[in-house]
Amino acid sequence: MKKHLAIYISNKDDKRTLIKNILAGSIINELQNLKGALFSEITINKFIEEERRHGHIDIATANKKGLTKSSEGERKKALINYIIANKPEYIVADNVFGNLDVEAQKNIAETLEDLSKTIWIIQITNRKRDILPFIKSVYKPVGKSIELIKDFNSLTPKTTKHFIKDLPKPIEKVAVTSKSLVKFNKVTVSYLDKTVIKDICWEIKQGEFWHLKGPNGSGKSTILSLISGDNPKAFNQDIHLFGVKKGSGESVWDIKMKIGYFTSEMLQGFRRSDTIERMILSGFYDSVGLYKYPNENQILIAHQWLNLLNMLDVKDRNFQTLSSGHKRLVLIARAMVKHPPLLILDEPTNGLDDDDIGIFTELINKIAKESETAVLYVSHSKEIGLKPDFVYELIPNKKGSIGKKI
Repeated sequence: MKKHLAIYISNKDDKRTLIKNILAGSIINELQNLKGALFSEITINKFIEEERRHGHIDIATANKKGLTKSSEGERKKALINYIIANKPEYIVADNVFGNLDVEAQKNIAETLEDLSKTIWIIQITNRKRDILPFIKSVYKPVGKSIELIKDFNSLTPKTTKHFIKDLPKPIEKVAVTSKSLVKFNKVTVSYLDKTVIKDICWEIKQGEFWHLKGPNGSGKSTILSLISGDNPKAFNQDIHLFGVKKGSGESVWDIKMKIGYFTSEMLQGFRRSDTIERMILSGFYDSVGLYKYPNENQILIAHQWLNLLNMLDVKDRNFQTLSSGHKRLVLIARAMVKHPPLLILDEPTNGLDDDDIGIFTELINKIAKESETAVLYVSHSKEIGLKPDFVYELIPNKKGSIGKKI
């Protein structure tokens, strides 16, 4: 019987170095001279980079696609099959359930449990709820080693209230002609012979807080692309955005200026060495980087957001030095400086630890409560503490996903 274990980390820990040391056998002596494998987004991203650079596929999904053009669920399934085929003696399983729907999580968990009967499983996670059920020993990083957490079940996230100041007001409101921001009437989208969504009827009004949920592949991304104006299939549909019928002469930029947007993937796109203050100020111009000199009112609003985030005293710090959780707070403030009519949060919590989840949900609840901005939170699962007013669920069907308000 293998001594499976989990290492419970925070976003302040150096995960990459921890993984490197585990694979080198310097943290868990029993793993020395054993053949290991890393089940992680780190590994997936390396294979994706190889695909893009050299144009060949080292890991193929079940339908023979490369990782670049596959969903998160398809990628993880392909990686675990690749690892099994290479017959490792132990697996380091990192962020096992990130961006996976309930069914995909169940399948991965069952696969790892089957493997645990013959090889060692070392799980790395920053979410207490994600500990695999067959793992009974939980450790934490301490320096260059790990230490057993004796009473892990008693650990609870911090409950400190972080955002006690009022939400900053906009310099001027973004004009919209209707309280109905998004309205779909029997919207159907197909690609070739496959219908993705079928007869979607849904309306988002000013100030509402919605959770759009559904399993991977159910059409959440398709709906977002119809809202943002990026999908040409929105034409000839009965879609109204911010009171204007799609196709009646509005530009993509007319739509985008009314939407604040955040996804965890944005963290990969912002690689400039800008200060925290400049990152927030760039939200006034919807630019990656600040290329115009802001006026006094814009600087005042940016400082109010920094004050709310408790970051005013570190406003000149390099944005890239922040933790993943604090980067998200800054990017959400960047999206909110103009108080857009609609704020879209697309799988925003992937990779956050338990403490950062608490901070994140507090900020989003505050925005939803204290502003006229409608919030659309998009995720396959619900976060404890997040308080949406309504839930719209996409339910997969052979004829295309249907929608249901629950």
